[in-house]
Amino acid sequence: MSNPTNLKYTASHEWVRVEADGTVSVGITDHAQSLLGDMVFVEVPAMGRSVNAGEECAVVESVKAAADVYAPIAGEVIAANGDLDGSPEALNSDPYGAWIFQMKPANAADLDGLMDAAAYQAHVDSEAH
Repeated sequence: MSNPTNLKYTASHEWVRVEADGTVSVGITDHAQSLLGDMVFVEVPAMGRSVNAGEECAVVESVKAAADVYAPIAGEVIAANGDLDGSPEALNSDPYGAWIFQMKPANAADLDGLMDAAAYQAHVDSEAH
């Protein structure tokens, strides 16, 4: 699966989609879910929580391992995807559709520091060697 070009990416394998209202949705990349395997549980962050860029704020658990999900930028968590409670496997079947949480950026310009699809693919390729 290729990385959608309309998203931004982090070195820790989160994707970020800027919504029309300026908020952002965050999920894990196809690469991340393929490394982790079948998802069995997702712990989402609390609504209203303030997070710093790079802060652990969610956890995904698979049959292989548990992995932290990091805030891509600083901001406030405004929504969590409750659908993942009953269907964590959505992160496997639709990694770019199944967001984990949404946040209001503290500073929208911070998004400019994230990778585009080509830079993220180069990052993934460099990790493989």
